[in-house]
Amino acid sequence: MVNSLHVPRLVIAAPSSGSGKTTVATGLMAAFSERGLAVSPHKAGPDYIDPGYHALATGRPGRNLDAFMCGPELVAPLFAHGAAGCDLALVEGVMGLYDGAAGRGELASTAQVAKLLRAPVVLVVDASSQSRSVAALVHGFASFDPQVRLGGVILNKVGSDRHEVMLREALEEAGMPVLGVLRRAPQVAAPSRHLGLVPVAERRRDAVASVTALADQVRAGCDLEALMALARTAPPLTCEPWSPEQALLPHPAPSRSRALPGPGPVVAVAGGAAFTFSYAEHAELLTAAGADVVTFDPLRDEALPEGTTGLVIGGGFPEVYAPELAANEPLRKAVAAFAADGGPVAAECAGLLYLARSLDGKAMCGVIDADARMSERLTLGYREAVAVSDSALAATGTRLRGHEFHRTVIEPGAGAAPAWGFTHPERRVEGFVQQGVHASYLHTHWAAEPSVARRFTEAAARAR
Repeated sequence: MVNSLHVPRLVIAAPSSGSGKTTVATGLMAAFSERGLAVSPHKAGPDYIDPGYHALATGRPGRNLDAFMCGPELVAPLFAHGAAGCDLALVEGVMGLYDGAAGRGELASTAQVAKLLRAPVVLVVDASSQSRSVAALVHGFASFDPQVRLGGVILNKVGSDRHEVMLREALEEAGMPVLGVLRRAPQVAAPSRHLGLVPVAERRRDAVASVTALADQVRAGCDLEALMALARTAPPLTCEPWSPEQALLPHPAPSRSRALPGPGPVVAVAGGAAFTFSYAEHAELLTAAGADVVTFDPLRDEALPEGTTGLVIGGGFPEVYAPELAANEPLRKAVAAFAADGGPVAAECAGLLYLARSLDGKAMCGVIDADARMSERLTLGYREAVAVSDSALAATGTRLRGHEFHRTVIEPGAGAAPAWGFTHPERRVEGFVQQGVHASYLHTHWAAEPSVARRFTEAAARAR
Protein backbone atom coordinates (compact mmCIF):
# COMPACT_ATOMS: atom_id res chain seq x y z
CA MET A 1 0.00 0.00 0.00
CA VAL A 2 1.35 3.42 -0.96
CA ASN A 3 1.30 5.74 2.05
CA SER A 4 1.87 9.42 2.57
CA LEU A 5 4.46 9.83 5.32
CA HIS A 6 4.29 13.18 7.14
CA VAL A 7 7.22 12.77 9.53
CA PRO A 8 9.33 15.94 9.96
CA ARG A 9 12.89 15.28 8.80
CA LEU A 10 16.32 16.79 8.34
CA VAL A 11 19.52 15.70 6.63
CA ILE A 12 22.67 16.69 8.54
CA ALA A 13 25.44 17.23 5.97
CA ALA A 14 28.84 18.90 5.73
CA PRO A 15 31.26 20.27 3.13
CA SER A 16 33.71 17.43 3.89
CA SER A 17 34.48 14.58 6.25
CA GLY A 18 35.73 15.67 9.66
CA SER A 19 33.49 18.73 9.88
CA GLY A 20 31.45 17.37 12.79
CA LYS A 21 28.44 15.63 11.20
CA THR A 22 28.44 12.76 13.67
CA THR A 23 28.84 15.10 16.64
CA VAL A 24 25.93 17.27 15.56
CA ALA A 25 23.65 14.48 14.30
CA THR A 26 24.10 12.33 17.40
CA GLY A 27 23.74 15.32 19.71
CA LEU A 28 20.54 16.41 17.98
CA MET A 29 19.12 12.89 18.14
CA ALA A 30 19.82 12.72 21.87
CA ALA A 31 18.59 16.26 22.59
CA PHE A 32 15.28 15.76 20.78
CA SER A 33 14.84 12.31 22.34
CA GLU A 34 15.29 13.85 25.78
CA ARG A 35 12.32 16.07 24.96
CA GLY A 36 10.17 12.96 24.71
CA LEU A 37 10.12 12.79 20.91
CA ALA A 38 10.35 9.48 19.06
CA VAL A 39 13.38 10.13 16.85
CA SER A 40 14.16 7.87 13.90
CA PRO A 41 17.95 7.75 13.27
CA HIS A 42 19.43 7.15 9.81
CA LYS A 43 22.86 7.18 8.19
CA ALA A 44 23.58 7.81 4.51
CA GLY A 45 26.11 5.35 3.13
CA PRO A 46 27.37 1.96 4.30
CA ASP A 47 28.94 2.92 7.65
CA TYR A 48 28.09 0.61 10.58
CA ILE A 49 29.69 2.53 13.45
CA ASP A 50 27.80 5.84 13.49
CA PRO A 51 24.39 4.09 13.62
CA GLY A 52 25.47 2.48 16.89
CA TYR A 53 25.81 5.93 18.45
CA HIS A 54 22.52 6.96 16.85
CA ALA A 55 20.79 3.96 18.43
CA LEU A 56 22.26 4.84 21.81
CA ALA A 57 20.98 8.41 21.44
CA THR A 58 17.44 7.47 20.41
CA GLY A 59 16.71 3.98 21.69
CA ARG A 60 15.81 2.91 18.14
CA PRO A 61 17.82 0.93 15.56
CA GLY A 62 20.16 3.09 13.50
CA ARG A 63 19.34 2.40 9.85
CA ASN A 64 21.44 2.94 6.74
CA LEU A 65 20.25 4.51 3.51
CA ASP A 66 22.65 3.50 0.75
CA ALA A 67 21.62 4.28 -2.82
CA PHE A 68 24.51 2.28 -4.27
CA MET A 69 24.02 -0.97 -2.41
CA CYS A 70 20.22 -0.91 -2.30
CA GLY A 71 19.42 1.28 -5.30
CA PRO A 72 17.87 4.77 -5.24
CA GLU A 73 14.41 3.22 -5.46
CA LEU A 74 14.74 1.68 -1.97
CA VAL A 75 15.98 4.78 -0.13
CA ALA A 76 12.55 6.26 0.58
CA PRO A 77 10.84 2.90 1.37
CA LEU A 78 13.61 1.92 3.82
CA PHE A 79 13.42 5.36 5.39
CA ALA A 80 9.64 5.06 5.73
CA HIS A 81 10.03 1.64 7.32
CA GLY A 82 12.32 3.03 10.02
CA ALA A 83 10.51 6.34 10.54
CA ALA A 84 6.97 4.99 10.82
CA GLY A 85 5.25 6.37 13.92
CA CYS A 86 8.09 8.75 14.78
CA ASP A 87 7.89 12.46 15.59
CA LEU A 88 11.15 13.35 13.83
CA ALA A 89 13.68 11.68 11.55
CA LEU A 90 17.32 12.73 11.34
CA VAL A 91 19.68 11.51 8.62
CA GLU A 92 23.42 11.86 9.08
CA GLY A 93 25.17 12.32 5.74
CA VAL A 94 28.32 10.71 4.41
CA MET A 95 31.57 12.50 3.45
CA GLY A 96 30.89 15.89 1.81
CA LEU A 97 27.35 16.79 0.76
CA TYR A 98 27.93 16.08 -2.94
CA ASP A 99 30.44 13.19 -2.59
CA GLY A 100 29.19 9.81 -3.74
CA ALA A 101 30.33 6.62 -5.42
CA ALA A 102 33.53 7.29 -7.35
CA GLY A 103 32.86 8.07 -10.99
CA ARG A 104 29.07 7.74 -10.58
CA GLY A 105 28.02 11.39 -10.27
CA GLU A 106 25.62 11.95 -7.39
CA LEU A 107 24.94 8.25 -6.79
CA ALA A 108 25.09 7.39 -3.06
CA SER A 109 25.79 11.00 -2.07
CA THR A 110 24.12 12.77 0.81
CA ALA A 111 22.63 15.18 -1.73
CA GLN A 112 20.94 12.33 -3.58
CA VAL A 113 19.49 10.94 -0.34
CA ALA A 114 18.17 14.40 0.59
CA LYS A 115 16.47 14.73 -2.79
CA LEU A 116 14.97 11.25 -2.64
CA LEU A 117 13.58 12.04 0.82
CA ARG A 118 12.53 15.60 -0.13
CA ALA A 119 14.25 16.66 3.09
CA PRO A 120 15.82 20.03 3.97
CA VAL A 121 19.55 19.97 4.61
CA VAL A 122 21.46 21.48 7.52
CA LEU A 123 25.12 22.07 6.70
CA VAL A 124 27.65 21.56 9.52
CA VAL A 125 30.65 23.80 8.81
CA ASP A 126 34.01 23.54 10.53
CA ALA A 127 34.58 27.27 11.03
CA SER A 128 37.86 26.97 12.94
CA SER A 129 40.05 28.53 10.22
CA GLN A 130 37.77 31.02 8.51
CA SER A 131 35.57 34.03 9.09
CA ARG A 132 33.87 35.91 6.21
CA SER A 133 34.88 33.20 3.72
CA VAL A 134 32.27 30.96 5.34
CA ALA A 135 29.62 32.84 3.36
CA ALA A 136 31.28 32.01 0.04
CA LEU A 137 31.61 28.38 1.05
CA VAL A 138 27.98 28.06 2.09
CA HIS A 139 26.76 29.99 -0.97
CA GLY A 140 28.57 27.50 -3.20
CA PHE A 141 26.98 24.51 -1.51
CA ALA A 142 23.53 26.12 -1.55
CA SER A 143 23.64 26.98 -5.25
CA PHE A 144 25.48 23.93 -6.66
CA ASP A 145 22.29 21.87 -7.08
CA PRO A 146 18.98 23.80 -7.02
CA GLN A 147 17.12 20.60 -6.10
CA VAL A 148 18.99 20.38 -2.80
CA ARG A 149 17.30 22.67 -0.28
CA LEU A 150 19.86 24.02 2.17
CA GLY A 151 17.81 25.31 5.08
CA GLY A 152 20.51 26.53 7.45
CA VAL A 153 23.98 26.15 8.91
CA ILE A 154 25.41 24.89 12.18
CA LEU A 155 28.85 26.38 12.83
CA ASN A 156 31.25 23.98 14.53
CA LYS A 157 34.57 24.60 16.32
CA VAL A 158 33.95 28.32 16.76
CA GLY A 159 36.83 29.87 18.70
CA SER A 160 35.38 32.88 20.54
CA ASP A 161 32.49 35.34 20.84
CA ARG A 162 34.20 37.67 18.36
CA HIS A 163 34.70 34.81 15.91
CA GLU A 164 31.00 33.94 16.20
CA VAL A 165 29.97 37.54 15.48
CA MET A 166 32.07 37.64 12.29
CA LEU A 167 30.66 34.34 11.08
CA ARG A 168 27.08 35.35 11.77
CA GLU A 169 27.51 38.70 10.00
CA ALA A 170 28.92 37.00 6.91
CA LEU A 171 26.12 34.44 6.74
CA GLU A 172 23.48 37.11 7.33
CA GLU A 173 24.80 38.90 4.22
CA ALA A 174 24.43 35.63 2.31
CA GLY A 175 20.87 35.16 3.57
CA MET A 176 21.63 31.83 5.25
CA PRO A 177 20.14 31.16 8.72
CA VAL A 178 22.54 30.13 11.47
CA LEU A 179 20.77 27.36 13.40
CA GLY A 180 23.53 26.61 15.86
CA VAL A 181 27.03 27.51 17.05
CA LEU A 182 29.24 24.96 18.77
CA ARG A 183 32.53 25.80 20.46
CA ARG A 184 35.55 23.54 20.44
CA ALA A 185 34.87 20.77 22.95
CA PRO A 186 37.36 17.90 22.70
CA GLN A 187 36.00 16.33 25.85
CA VAL A 188 32.94 15.02 24.00
CA ALA A 189 34.84 13.50 21.10
CA ALA A 190 34.60 9.73 20.67
CA PRO A 191 37.92 7.87 20.32
CA SER A 192 38.97 6.67 16.87
CA ARG A 193 41.30 4.02 15.50
CA HIS A 194 42.19 2.38 12.17
CA LEU A 195 38.65 2.21 10.72
CA GLY A 196 37.01 5.22 12.38
CA LEU A 197 35.18 5.64 15.67
CA VAL A 198 35.40 2.92 18.31
CA PRO A 199 31.99 1.16 18.25
CA VAL A 200 29.51 1.64 21.07
CA ALA A 201 29.64 -2.04 22.02
CA GLU A 202 33.33 -1.70 22.93
CA ARG A 203 32.94 1.33 25.23
CA ARG A 204 29.30 1.39 26.24
CA ARG A 205 29.66 3.22 29.56
CA ASP A 206 31.93 5.88 28.08
CA ALA A 207 29.75 6.06 24.96
CA VAL A 208 26.69 6.82 27.07
CA ALA A 209 28.61 9.64 28.76
CA SER A 210 29.76 10.94 25.35
CA VAL A 211 26.24 10.97 23.95
CA THR A 212 24.96 12.76 27.06
CA ALA A 213 27.71 15.37 26.67
CA LEU A 214 26.86 15.78 22.97
CA ALA A 215 23.22 16.35 23.84
CA ASP A 216 24.21 18.99 26.39
CA GLN A 217 26.49 20.73 23.89
CA VAL A 218 23.89 20.72 21.12
CA ARG A 219 21.10 21.85 23.43
CA ALA A 220 23.21 24.80 24.57
CA GLY A 221 24.46 25.79 21.13
CA CYS A 222 21.64 24.97 18.70
CA ASP A 223 18.19 26.46 18.17
CA LEU A 224 16.15 23.30 18.57
CA GLU A 225 12.87 25.11 17.91
CA ALA A 226 14.15 26.51 14.60
CA LEU A 227 15.54 23.13 13.60
CA MET A 228 12.21 21.45 14.34
CA ALA A 229 10.38 24.13 12.39
CA LEU A 230 12.67 23.51 9.42
CA ALA A 231 12.10 19.75 9.70
CA ARG A 232 8.34 20.34 9.55
CA THR A 233 8.70 22.06 6.17
CA ALA A 234 9.50 18.70 4.55
CA PRO A 235 6.55 17.81 2.31
CA PRO A 236 4.71 14.48 2.60
CA LEU A 237 6.76 11.57 1.29
CA THR A 238 4.65 9.29 -0.88
CA CYS A 239 5.95 5.74 -1.09
CA GLU A 240 5.24 2.21 0.01
CA PRO A 241 7.20 1.54 3.21
CA TRP A 242 9.61 -1.37 2.94
CA SER A 243 8.65 -4.43 4.95
CA PRO A 244 10.58 -7.68 5.28
CA GLU A 245 7.44 -9.74 4.71
CA GLN A 246 6.55 -7.92 1.50
CA ALA A 247 10.17 -8.00 0.35
CA LEU A 248 10.10 -11.81 0.43
CA LEU A 249 7.09 -12.02 -1.89
CA PRO A 250 6.19 -13.84 -4.10
CA HIS A 251 7.86 -16.46 -1.90
CA PRO A 252 7.11 -15.55 1.73
CA ALA A 253 8.03 -17.74 4.67
CA PRO A 254 6.47 -21.21 4.37
CA SER A 255 3.57 -22.08 6.64
CA ARG A 256 4.89 -23.51 9.88
CA SER A 257 2.36 -26.35 9.76
CA ARG A 258 3.23 -27.28 6.17
CA ALA A 259 6.97 -26.81 5.77
CA LEU A 260 8.54 -25.85 9.09
CA PRO A 261 6.88 -27.91 11.83
CA GLY A 262 7.57 -26.60 15.32
CA PRO A 263 9.68 -23.50 15.89
CA GLY A 264 11.69 -22.02 13.04
CA PRO A 265 15.31 -22.93 12.40
CA VAL A 266 17.67 -21.26 14.85
CA VAL A 267 20.00 -18.84 13.08
CA ALA A 268 22.77 -17.73 15.43
CA VAL A 269 24.12 -14.23 14.71
CA ALA A 270 27.51 -13.21 16.11
CA GLY A 271 27.49 -10.08 18.26
CA GLY A 272 29.40 -8.60 21.15
CA ALA A 273 32.35 -6.25 21.01
CA ALA A 274 34.22 -8.10 18.25
CA PHE A 275 31.30 -8.38 15.80
CA THR A 276 29.37 -5.12 15.81
CA PHE A 277 28.64 -4.61 12.10
CA SER A 278 25.12 -5.55 11.08
CA TYR A 279 22.24 -3.95 9.22
CA ALA A 280 18.96 -4.16 11.15
CA GLU A 281 17.13 -5.35 8.05
CA HIS A 282 19.15 -8.59 7.92
CA ALA A 283 17.69 -9.96 11.15
CA GLU A 284 14.25 -8.69 10.13
CA LEU A 285 14.46 -10.55 6.81
CA LEU A 286 15.66 -13.75 8.47
CA THR A 287 12.78 -13.55 10.93
CA ALA A 288 10.28 -12.88 8.16
CA ALA A 289 11.67 -15.88 6.27
CA GLY A 290 10.86 -18.08 9.26
CA ALA A 291 14.09 -18.14 11.27
CA ASP A 292 14.44 -17.81 15.02
CA VAL A 293 17.31 -15.29 15.24
CA VAL A 294 19.49 -15.60 18.35
CA THR A 295 22.56 -13.48 19.13
CA PHE A 296 25.73 -14.92 20.67
CA ASP A 297 29.08 -13.40 21.67
CA PRO A 298 32.22 -15.20 20.41
CA LEU A 299 34.25 -13.46 23.10
CA ARG A 300 32.20 -14.90 25.94
CA ASP A 301 30.01 -17.80 24.88
CA GLU A 302 31.69 -21.20 24.80
CA ALA A 303 28.99 -22.86 22.72
CA LEU A 304 26.64 -21.93 19.91
CA PRO A 305 23.04 -21.24 20.94
CA GLU A 306 21.05 -24.42 21.55
CA GLY A 307 19.59 -25.86 18.37
CA THR A 308 21.66 -23.69 15.99
CA THR A 309 21.21 -24.77 12.37
CA GLY A 310 22.44 -21.59 10.66
CA LEU A 311 25.31 -19.26 11.53
CA VAL A 312 25.79 -15.60 10.50
CA ILE A 313 29.09 -13.91 11.38
CA GLY A 314 29.14 -10.32 10.19
CA GLY A 315 31.69 -7.54 10.33
CA GLY A 316 33.54 -5.98 13.21
CA PHE A 317 37.00 -5.89 14.75
CA PRO A 318 38.32 -9.40 15.41
CA GLU A 319 41.85 -8.04 14.86
CA VAL A 320 41.45 -6.02 18.07
CA TYR A 321 40.29 -9.09 20.00
CA ALA A 322 42.35 -11.81 18.34
CA PRO A 323 43.92 -13.05 21.63
CA GLU A 324 40.52 -13.27 23.36
CA LEU A 325 38.90 -15.00 20.37
CA ALA A 326 41.79 -17.45 20.22
CA ALA A 327 41.47 -18.15 23.95
CA ASN A 328 37.83 -19.22 23.53
CA GLU A 329 38.82 -22.61 22.16
CA PRO A 330 35.51 -24.34 22.95
CA LEU A 331 33.56 -22.01 20.70
CA ARG A 332 36.18 -22.13 17.93
CA LYS A 333 35.89 -25.91 17.94
CA ALA A 334 32.08 -25.71 17.96
CA VAL A 335 32.09 -23.41 14.92
CA ALA A 336 34.56 -25.69 13.12
CA ALA A 337 32.44 -28.75 13.88
CA PHE A 338 29.28 -26.99 12.72
CA ALA A 339 30.90 -26.06 9.41
CA ALA A 340 32.42 -29.55 8.99
CA ASP A 341 28.94 -31.04 9.35
CA GLY A 342 27.78 -28.91 6.43
CA GLY A 343 25.88 -26.33 8.48
CA PRO A 344 25.12 -23.12 6.56
CA VAL A 345 27.46 -20.26 7.47
CA ALA A 346 27.35 -16.71 6.08
CA ALA A 347 30.47 -14.74 7.01
CA GLU A 348 31.34 -11.16 6.03
CA CYS A 349 34.73 -9.51 6.56
CA ALA A 350 35.30 -10.05 10.29
CA GLY A 351 33.47 -13.35 9.95
CA LEU A 352 35.86 -14.36 7.18
CA LEU A 353 38.84 -13.63 9.46
CA TYR A 354 37.28 -15.60 12.32
CA LEU A 355 36.79 -18.64 10.08
CA ALA A 356 40.42 -18.51 8.90
CA ARG A 357 43.20 -20.71 10.26
CA SER A 358 44.86 -17.78 12.01
CA LEU A 359 44.67 -14.01 12.50
CA ASP A 360 47.91 -12.20 13.25
CA GLY A 361 49.37 -15.52 14.34
CA LYS A 362 46.51 -16.29 16.75
CA ALA A 363 44.49 -19.46 16.19
CA MET A 364 40.99 -18.93 14.78
CA CYS A 365 38.36 -21.51 13.79
CA GLY A 366 40.33 -23.18 10.99
CA VAL A 367 37.26 -23.60 8.80
CA ILE A 368 39.03 -21.94 5.88
CA ASP A 369 42.55 -22.97 4.86
CA ALA A 370 43.91 -19.42 4.89
CA ASP A 371 45.72 -17.02 7.21
CA ALA A 372 44.86 -13.37 7.90
CA ARG A 373 46.90 -10.47 9.17
CA MET A 374 46.74 -6.72 9.67
CA SER A 375 47.95 -4.56 6.79
CA GLU A 376 49.11 -0.96 6.38
CA ARG A 377 46.84 -0.66 3.34
CA LEU A 378 43.21 0.38 3.68
CA THR A 379 40.88 -1.44 1.28
CA LEU A 380 37.82 0.74 0.84
CA GLY A 381 35.14 1.18 -1.77
CA TYR A 382 31.95 0.04 -3.42
CA ARG A 383 31.96 -3.17 -5.44
CA GLU A 384 29.67 -4.77 -8.01
CA ALA A 385 29.69 -8.53 -7.58
CA VAL A 386 28.22 -11.71 -9.00
CA ALA A 387 28.08 -15.04 -7.16
CA VAL A 388 30.38 -17.45 -8.98
CA SER A 389 29.69 -20.52 -6.82
CA ASP A 390 26.43 -21.95 -5.51
CA SER A 391 26.19 -21.52 -1.75
CA ALA A 392 23.73 -21.48 1.12
CA LEU A 393 23.59 -17.70 0.72
CA ALA A 394 23.43 -17.10 -3.03
CA ALA A 395 22.82 -19.05 -6.21
CA THR A 396 25.40 -18.78 -8.97
CA GLY A 397 24.70 -15.67 -11.00
CA THR A 398 23.14 -13.69 -8.14
CA ARG A 399 24.20 -10.05 -8.53
CA LEU A 400 24.72 -7.75 -5.57
CA ARG A 401 26.38 -4.45 -4.90
CA GLY A 402 28.47 -4.26 -1.78
CA HIS A 403 31.22 -2.49 0.10
CA GLU A 404 34.73 -3.38 1.25
CA PHE A 405 36.27 -1.70 4.29
CA HIS A 406 39.23 -3.33 6.02
CA ARG A 407 42.92 -3.08 6.92
CA THR A 408 43.58 -6.79 6.82
CA VAL A 409 44.57 -9.26 4.13
CA ILE A 410 43.89 -12.97 3.88
CA GLU A 411 46.12 -15.39 2.00
CA PRO A 412 45.01 -16.89 -0.26
CA GLY A 413 42.33 -14.34 -1.13
CA ALA A 414 40.01 -16.88 -2.72
CA GLY A 415 39.36 -20.59 -2.51
CA ALA A 416 38.91 -23.21 -5.20
CA ALA A 417 35.26 -22.14 -5.28
CA PRO A 418 35.28 -18.33 -4.81
CA ALA A 419 32.32 -16.52 -3.29
CA TRP A 420 32.17 -13.50 -5.60
CA GLY A 421 33.47 -12.29 -8.88
CA PHE A 422 33.90 -8.52 -8.82
CA THR A 423 32.88 -6.81 -12.03
CA HIS A 424 33.52 -3.18 -10.97
CA PRO A 425 35.72 -1.27 -10.35
CA GLU A 426 38.22 -4.09 -10.98
CA ARG A 427 37.79 -7.69 -12.08
CA ARG A 428 38.85 -10.38 -9.62
CA VAL A 429 37.44 -13.27 -7.65
CA GLU A 430 37.26 -13.22 -3.89
CA GLY A 431 36.11 -15.28 -0.93
CA PHE A 432 35.41 -18.93 -0.18
CA VAL A 433 32.53 -21.33 -0.71
CA GLN A 434 32.89 -24.82 0.74
CA GLN A 435 30.17 -27.18 1.98
CA GLY A 436 27.68 -24.81 3.63
CA VAL A 437 30.13 -21.95 4.13
CA HIS A 438 30.00 -18.63 2.24
CA ALA A 439 32.80 -16.33 3.47
CA SER A 440 33.94 -13.07 1.92
CA TYR A 441 35.25 -9.59 2.64
CA LEU A 442 32.22 -8.08 0.87
CA HIS A 443 29.60 -6.36 3.02
CA THR A 444 26.16 -6.56 1.42
CA HIS A 445 22.72 -5.18 2.25
CA TRP A 446 20.17 -7.96 1.99
CA ALA A 447 17.27 -5.58 1.41
CA ALA A 448 18.67 -5.22 -2.11
CA GLU A 449 18.27 -8.97 -2.73
CA PRO A 450 15.97 -10.51 -0.10
CA SER A 451 16.26 -13.93 -1.75
CA VAL A 452 19.57 -14.43 0.08
CA ALA A 453 17.80 -14.33 3.47
CA ARG A 454 15.14 -16.76 2.27
CA ARG A 455 17.74 -19.08 0.72
CA PHE A 456 19.85 -19.07 3.89
CA THR A 457 16.83 -19.73 6.14
CA GLU A 458 15.77 -22.64 3.93
CA ALA A 459 19.29 -24.06 4.18
CA ALA A 460 19.11 -23.75 7.96
CA ALA A 461 15.72 -25.49 7.97
CA ARG A 462 17.13 -28.39 5.93
CA ALA A 463 20.11 -28.63 8.28
CA ARG A 464 17.73 -29.00 11.19
